[in-house]
Amino acid sequence: MKLVYKSVEKDGEGIVALVPEDTEDMWHIFNLISEGDCVSCSTIRKVQTESSTGSSNSFRVRTTLTICVENIDFDTQACVLRVKGKNIEENKYVKTGAYHTLDIELNRKFTLKKSVWDLIALERVDMACDPAQHADVAAVVMQEGIAHICLITSNMTIVRAKIDQVIPRKRKGNVSQHEKGLNRFYESIMQGIIRHVNFDIVKCVILASPGFVKDQFMNYMIQQAIKTENKLIIENKSKFLLVHASSGFKHSLREVLTDSAVISRISDTKAAGEVKALETFYTMLQTDPSKAFYGKKHVQAACEAQAIETLLISDKLFRCQDIALRKEYVSLVEAVRDSGGDVKIFSCMHISGEQLDQLTGIAAILRFPMPELEEDNDSDDSDKNN
Repeated sequence: MKLVYKSVEKDGEGIVALVPEDTEDMWHIFNLISEGDCVSCSTIRKVQTESSTGSSNSFRVRTTLTICVENIDFDTQACVLRVKGKNIEENKYVKTGAYHTLDIELNRKFTLKKSVWDLIALERVDMACDPAQHADVAAVVMQEGIAHICLITSNMTIVRAKIDQVIPRKRKGNVSQHEKGLNRFYESIMQGIIRHVNFDIVKCVILASPGFVKDQFMNYMIQQAIKTENKLIIENKSKFLLVHASSGFKHSLREVLTDSAVISRISDTKAAGEVKALETFYTMLQTDPSKAFYGKKHVQAACEAQAIETLLISDKLFRCQDIALRKEYVSLVEAVRDSGGDVKIFSCMHISGEQLDQLTGIAAILRFPMPELEEDNDSDDSDKNN
């Protein structure tokens, strides 16, 4: 993301002008824009004119509009962000108060005005404009006949391709058909990697599967690369990392990303830190539950006691329409940091964020046990059952 202009007053009101440069930037913008904000950018508007004879002509013009946001829609597959609202500035082609939808596009400047730029929003701007924050991991989870090619950025796990093919069973007299089916399957995966993985950016390509499927695929890919003189695969051979997975489906990425070999390879990415924190939380929940809690009520109680060592919170909670509730979550983040705690903001589009959302979107690892919170939880459960 390119920062063109930034002016934020002491009371929090301000304007930021940005230029999104890649798909990751569009995700950041989706998280930055809230209902009630003002967005300004160039757009195409259809205009109708009527001549003196009564005939009408329509033509399209490019103009700049400023709208007060009422609805935001983000299509992650097409990477299109649509912002709908009423026009609030007089324009030659659009009346004040008329509805319009602005398409925020890659490499096109837009300005965002907020009545309050809180800590979370300002941090997201800084993070989006720091090129070092971009993650650089690809993963292929596979089993015989099924494979998912994913790109793992710091904020999203994007499935770029799903390969689903029927492979004939290995029977007596049918061995060659089984091998042909496997080779077709491996060839599809190889072509998917070539098409979707940018080796100029990606540092590590994780190949994960149950059994020896990943090993067989790796051997096939290297043999084919040598045979066809595919320099892209040969020169990037060292970037491939083979690890175990329980299946060829996307949910297997959670266990893959907690593998020690994977963590050491992607330790400089934001995603690795989040996955490790979530794994620590789950372990604590099983071994020492009086130091691991989830849900807004219990986490806030732990925060008041300055007991939180690590706060795990989903970015989904900062997009809530209730401004007062959003302020509560922002205050919680500030309080944890003020007391020396670490805050991990998870993306709900990342595999680790999806896991956290299943736990209400907010959890905490504590510095010291708080058994009274456990007792409170038990009493809540008994009240519900009565």
